[in-house]
Amino acid sequence: MRQQEDRALLPTTTAAGGPDAAAASGPSGRLRTAGLVAAWYASNIGVLLLNKYLLSVYGFRYPVFLTACHMSASALLSSAFAAATSSSSPRRPLSRGQAARVAVLGAVFCGSVVAGNVSLRYLPVSFNQAVGATTPFFTALIAYAVAGRREARATYAALLPVVAGVVIATGGEPSFHLFGFIMCVGATAGRALKTVLQGILLSSEEEKLNSMDLLWYMAPVAVVLLVPATLMMEPDALGAAAALAREDPSFVWLLLGNSSLAYLVNLTNFLVTKHTSPLTLQVLGNAKGAVAVVVSILIFKNPVTVMGMLGYGVTIAGVVLYGEAKKRSK
Repeated sequence: MRQQEDRALLPTTTAAGGPDAAAASGPSGRLRTAGLVAAWYASNIGVLLLNKYLLSVYGFRYPVFLTACHMSASALLSSAFAAATSSSSPRRPLSRGQAARVAVLGAVFCGSVVAGNVSLRYLPVSFNQAVGATTPFFTALIAYAVAGRREARATYAALLPVVAGVVIATGGEPSFHLFGFIMCVGATAGRALKTVLQGILLSSEEEKLNSMDLLWYMAPVAVVLLVPATLMMEPDALGAAAALAREDPSFVWLLLGNSSLAYLVNLTNFLVTKHTSPLTLQVLGNAKGAVAVVVSILIFKNPVTVMGMLGYGVTIAGVVLYGEAKKRSK
């Protein structure tokens, strides 16, 4: 998933900076936090690289089916997580209106993940990450267009290097593919749209959901949407998967591991958010993208240029400036 993406779901409520973050100040707390961060990095980078490997290197060219597997695993594992934690924090049933709003978010989330996986068929991970780093630009743009939410001038100014960096990286990308680029931009815009809609549709204190509860509600919606989409858009996907499983039994383990990692991305993001401060999370997120780029280049050996890496660096610098400008404007 960008899933990557995140990659992961952005939390609407968090204990970051609260008692759990304070508890992390002791030696055992710091060790636990370090372990969570390592698991977060491993799951994020792992699912990204496995997606790339399956869709581009291994030859399993069915991104919609792959996303359906991710969402099915997320639905099953979310239910297991909910059952394990329900005694301490029972989940309240959704109202009809809230269920409709969660369904809308699920559809947007589903579309962004599919687009991100499609892009990985055509683009190297390094360039995919450079484009994905422009999420703050799309968030600010969509927040203004949809909700009329304005930022300070300094905040908008900080977005200029975010966009400029991608323009530079695009010009220096030897493996550029137009359709893959369009899908990657669509996935990034979709993640931003989900974030904005989440703030609008689930804005009241009674309706706010943390990222794991939201995933628990959204994953089944995504499965319901993706199963017919797979049958219509990739009718031979199931047959191809079965044939690959017969020829190479390790394919089954790759698929199961990849789908489980897609869920762990969200679980570890939730836990890291709970045990760190927002500033620490932002720094870790920026560093994670850079680590993913380096690891992907080492593994897939895709060609890179000085211009491409310069563009990615400019984009990351813009993201850091944007975060600082947002902090000062509050």
